[in-house]
Amino acid sequence: MSTTTTDVIVVGAGVVGASTALELARSGRSVHVVDKAAGPGHGSTSASSAIVRFNYPTWDGVAAAWESRFRWDEWEDHLGVRPADGLATFRRCGMVFLDVDILPARLQAELFDRAGIPYEVWGPDDLERHLRGLDAGRFWPPKPVTSDAFFDDPHERLGAIFTPDAGFVDDPRLAAANLAEAAAHHGATFSFRRTVTAIGRAGDDWQVTLDDGRRLVAPVVVNAAGPWSSRVNELAGIGDDFTVAVAPMRQEVHQVPTPQGLGDHPPVLADADIGIYLRPDSGGHVLVGGTEPECDPLDWIDDPDASDPLPSRERFDAQVLRAARRLPDLAVPHRVRGITGVYDVATDWTPIYDRTAEDGFFVAMGTSGNQFKNAPLVGTLMRALVDGVQAGVDHDAEPITVTMPHTGHVVDLGAFSRRRALNADTSGTVFG
Repeated sequence: MSTTTTDVIVVGAGVVGASTALELARSGRSVHVVDKAAGPGHGSTSASSAIVRFNYPTWDGVAAAWESRFRWDEWEDHLGVRPADGLATFRRCGMVFLDVDILPARLQAELFDRAGIPYEVWGPDDLERHLRGLDAGRFWPPKPVTSDAFFDDPHERLGAIFTPDAGFVDDPRLAAANLAEAAAHHGATFSFRRTVTAIGRAGDDWQVTLDDGRRLVAPVVVNAAGPWSSRVNELAGIGDDFTVAVAPMRQEVHQVPTPQGLGDHPPVLADADIGIYLRPDSGGHVLVGGTEPECDPLDWIDDPDASDPLPSRERFDAQVLRAARRLPDLAVPHRVRGITGVYDVATDWTPIYDRTAEDGFFVAMGTSGNQFKNAPLVGTLMRALVDGVQAGVDHDAEPITVTMPHTGHVVDLGAFSRRRALNADTSGTVFG
């Protein structure tokens, strides 16, 4: 079978892998991308809610998300090409983030002030005035919808923090395809419907063997395989020095009619108080997802390929009934309608963008659920890592930093280290 030699092999053509391929190809490297799916973004990316927000409990998380927003806003300029299949579009609708203890508005406001992110602080009356039909009661903590306590009256009332520049990307799969086409414009090549069966050393290089027997050889491998990333690491013997575990988690997002009080163009709503989020969707609908409340079991899975592709009645009821408690005008459909996906979840819900103990092997993993918004920036971060480590920087001892071109903020890549102490400020949810 044939052997192809290249500068970089990227495993995974989702939105993170495609972004990484684009930036490494822009650096003048030859890049070959491998993905088991039929095209870019056909895996977990396609099931993303694609929310663009800036609410994180850490400076580096906020700074990265705010920088990424400018790239979504100037998407064609970021790509540098006009894709043949059209452009994914960033819909700026704003985001309302309810004031909850796990990520309080006070902390968010401090970080927003530092980053220069516009925001408004709303009291309970403001919240109910802007989102008519919303109950601003405090239900904390989230409770099983099958329990009597779920129907208890709220205690106290909640305010919120509103960021007008937040929103969502209308087609996450197309966003990945846009990045892949831009990468191809710079010379990157792609192998789809191909599974990696082995990864090993070939002298100073890495050899990646595919299921058709072909071999790819390169000094650099970037593992951006999403929920399959841990499996790819195992093939390469990577991971013994990781202090942060990563594993696949099945998730569901459901589609329901937009409650009348929200109007035709509602904002994104983040509601960890009751355990859900809402995002506008097409055709007079909203998407309802969950925030992993402690009262609900997490659906960890061993094999992403064996994940049930159909949404369940149990999860639909849990998420949609919670949404109806917050928005009493929401009509709960009899028919379950939604999508399923598999997140690639790190223990502290913070991604790993890092080198590994093996020279030339890099990872962009633990990203699913909350890193779609940062995808345009991730390629820049991974290029900085590859450039720095290949130039002899000891990133483990002195972490590489990257200055954001739009904002001037500095992001410390040590915050995304595989060897970091678990993030003590994490919300313990998809919010990071």
